[in-house]
Amino acid sequence: MWTSENGTTVRQTSERLDSVSIERPKTTPTLSDERNREILSAQHAQIKKMSSSPGVYIWGSNSHRVVDPDSSETIIKQPRRLRYFEGQLLRDIKLQQTSGAAVTANGDLVQWGKGYSDTDFQPVPTLTGKKLVSIRMSRDRIIALSSSGNVYSLPISKADQQSGPKPSESYWFPGWSSKSQISYRQLNPRLGLGEKVTSISSGLEHVLLLTNSGRVFSAAAATESYPSRGQLGIPGLTWATRPKGPVDLCHELSSIKGSKIIQIASGDFHSLLLDKDGHVFVFGDNSFGQLGLQYDPTSPVIDTPTVMPTKGMYSSKNWSARISSIAAGGLTSFLTVDAVQKAPSNGSSTLTTKQGTLSIDTWAFGRGIHGALGTGKWTHIQDSPYKVKTLSDLHEFDEKTKMLQPIRPVQMAIGATHAAAVLGNNAHPNTAKKSSIADIAWGQDTLWWGGNESLQLGTGKRSNLPTPAHILPPPDLVTATSLDEARFQIIPGKQRIECGRQVTAVFSVKV
Repeated sequence: MWTSENGTTVRQTSERLDSVSIERPKTTPTLSDERNREILSAQHAQIKKMSSSPGVYIWGSNSHRVVDPDSSETIIKQPRRLRYFEGQLLRDIKLQQTSGAAVTANGDLVQWGKGYSDTDFQPVPTLTGKKLVSIRMSRDRIIALSSSGNVYSLPISKADQQSGPKPSESYWFPGWSSKSQISYRQLNPRLGLGEKVTSISSGLEHVLLLTNSGRVFSAAAATESYPSRGQLGIPGLTWATRPKGPVDLCHELSSIKGSKIIQIASGDFHSLLLDKDGHVFVFGDNSFGQLGLQYDPTSPVIDTPTVMPTKGMYSSKNWSARISSIAAGGLTSFLTVDAVQKAPSNGSSTLTTKQGTLSIDTWAFGRGIHGALGTGKWTHIQDSPYKVKTLSDLHEFDEKTKMLQPIRPVQMAIGATHAAAVLGNNAHPNTAKKSSIADIAWGQDTLWWGGNESLQLGTGKRSNLPTPAHILPPPDLVTATSLDEARFQIIPGKQRIECGRQVTAVFSVKV
């Protein structure tokens, strides 16, 4: 095989020198460089189109008009644009099968779906003027965090928002105040001077609050169900033993005062905390091993924050491993571990290609009967971390450094029965005019796995996936000629994935 001066590839066929076949070039001289790039790469065309048209792609269960308020279809099997958010950048979005909620670029809360209103399913602003930055959804309430660190709790239902007690709101002008248009409460942890809440995470009945001092508070987050599975992390706390005061009183997790927490994560009924030294504290329901502790059918609930054992994750003593991030959702949990294989301590001269190379590994535990662990196994109870091979020990060659670089999951979106990961591969999303036709814009790869009962994985088929896999991009981003080589990618730093309860979304982010 050789290449001619005009770039045409020539192949020799059989053993006869005079018998050749000519592969036609994919590019066309009469087209612009940018158009030729789109022809050469389905990924380039996809990233360019998404960059120029921000919004929300959403799919899965539409039984409560969450995916498409305008459609009576019960299931939307392919990513579809949510009309209300066309051209918009969002700060956050959260989805249930019954309702959806999002934070707009200016910090207002928008809600939609039958879970919000039985008569009007269209998105409408509800809690406004609070400069919200993120939200979480419990069984029947929305917990919202503002840029100033205020935490608000309000009913999902429009009827409850209108009928419940409405607080007074003050204005910048002294002495001026009025009643709020909707019912909501404010969660008030006891903070120190200069301390504020910087992150929130919730399950079906509880919420965790993380402050900039590394302290963690927990509170009840559902109207009708008080946390009863230890997920608050307060030993002995039940409905009967709760202290006087509001039902959603904030409790500091005093048993971990000596640790500075840097990340929090919650499943339906369990909680994980990661401290600055790489230790993970777990508490709550362990019925499926989602705490990473040995399952005990006589004591499935752990109400005291307990350090999760990690020594068995790497069999060799020559590994240096540190947990760098946590994620949880439904009845599953995930860890990301930075691991390096060291030289043998016994003086052996035997070397391996992995020694000194950083490996980024993903581990999972909890309920895997739907394939939600991503381990390739249909495991009912997984009470010790199991490596997700598809998301572990990934590397790519960096042209600048001329070295292999590890690929880290930059986002883990964990839903009730399904999940997705965004890989931090070396992407070049800038779609400005290039100097070479071969200079293609790439996004970050996404992989999807788990339950697919409402086609929320976006595969177009109802089969569950026990192993992370690529899916096709939304129909409006690919052409018939590029379909075979296309895979869904997202724009680094400008899009995020949300896996809810039988619903999935990819949305453009307000940076």
